[in-house]
Amino acid sequence: MALKRMVLEIGMGTDIRGSDDTKAAVRALRDALWHNSLTVAKALDLDVDSMKVEVTVGVPHPERVDKEAVIAILPHGTGWVNVVQGGLEVMNEEGTGSTIIANAAAVVRLDIA
Repeated sequence: MALKRMVLEIGMGTDIRGSDDTKAAVRALRDALWHNSLTVAKALDLDVDSMKVEVTVGVPHPERVDKEAVIAILPHGTGWVNVVQGGLEVMNEEGTGSTIIANAAAVVRLDIA
C-alpha cells in the first residue's frame, strides 16, 4: 500500500492584539479543519486515526511557533507541522504591538492501494 493524498484543507487565523504567531497558527489550522467533516476514511473502511496529516503554516515569525501546540488540535490521525515565512503582521498605530495573520494548509493522506 502507499500513502495517497486525499484532501487539502485551507484556513486562516489571527491573533488580533497579542502578536502571537502560535495562537494565529493554531487558529488557522482550526479554521481549515473545522469547516469540514471528512468521511473518506470511513468510506474506505479505514479508521479515522489512520489519517496522516501534513500541516504547513505561514506566519511572519516562523521561529516563534510552538509546533506541538499546533499539531495538538488534530482531532484524528497523526501529523507533523512545517512552519514557513508567510502570513502578515500589521503594526498598531503606536508601533507597540501587532496583529498576526497566519495561513494553514493541511494535506490528509491515507494508506490505500
